[in-house]
Amino acid sequence: MASQDWFEKDFYAILGVPHDADAATIKKTYRKLARDLHPDHNVGDTKAEERFKEIGEAYAVLSDPEQRREYDAIRAMSHGGARFAPGGPGGGFEDIFANFGAGGGAGGPRVHFGTSGGQPNLEDLLGQMFGGGGAAGFPGGSAYPGGFGATPGPRGGADVSASTRIGFREAVEGSTVTLTSPELGRITARIPAGVKDGQKIKLRGKGRQGDPGAPAGDLILTVSVDKHPVFGREGDNLTVDLPVTFAEAALGATVAVPTLDGGSVKVRIPAGTPSGRVLRLKGRGVKRGDKAGDLLAKVQVVVPQRLTDEAREAIEKMAAAEDGHDPRADLFQRARL
Repeated sequence: MASQDWFEKDFYAILGVPHDADAATIKKTYRKLARDLHPDHNVGDTKAEERFKEIGEAYAVLSDPEQRREYDAIRAMSHGGARFAPGGPGGGFEDIFANFGAGGGAGGPRVHFGTSGGQPNLEDLLGQMFGGGGAAGFPGGSAYPGGFGATPGPRGGADVSASTRIGFREAVEGSTVTLTSPELGRITARIPAGVKDGQKIKLRGKGRQGDPGAPAGDLILTVSVDKHPVFGREGDNLTVDLPVTFAEAALGATVAVPTLDGGSVKVRIPAGTPSGRVLRLKGRGVKRGDKAGDLLAKVQVVVPQRLTDEAREAIEKMAAAEDGHDPRADLFQRARL
């Protein structure tokens, strides 16, 4: 839920993005600022630390569509919509419902909120405008027409969006990461095995705290996964390009294939295996509970760059033996269809 800070802080200016910036622009800008201002890279720089907290607060609001909608509405009111009446017994928050169909303008009834401490409770008023329990056609009004005396129930905490980047192996095997948030502090999050690039993980109760007796919000964590120099991923299957020599592909061989855990497994290359054929190694892929994907090894026949005299002579003999055979004949025939 909003706070008085929302009236005073321009989160768009803090991030340096226009008010109509889309979600991708906001995310990209925040990530760049977060990298530059992260405390680990600015040890002892209090200004950078404060700025890091500011952009974190701004991004937490603007990256959440619901919070951004509320923030934009509140900022619009603060630039000429609502007026606050002076405090004191019987004082009120005037005209704030003029744009919400509850009167307050010229000729309409004035809405006053009695307070015990002078100024109206901003949190309660905003809660009524944006989703508080109400009836009789009034957003957040009381349970009977024309009255606003009902005490709102405890509000649950808001969800918070965050992002993290992990390595390819950590995504496949699972990992634990520690997140640092200006408003939530340090949070330890368990990344389940098999998480995919761009996947969102909901951490229940890790968001903002709610009112006493109400549940905390959730932390919605978007996970980005780094690429691996050897392995790729297709669903729950891992992929790898497997170089083999011409002789191994032509005559057949048993070769070793690397696995993600740092080991290897033997695979049989049948005689006459062409480049591009995929060999499937069962159960060597991404594990999810009791199930596991496969490791798909794609054969890549390596053409030698340098030949010994003996190798060249042998290949020349093979070429002579194949004289008259055109491996592209079928290709041209099918191309004419």
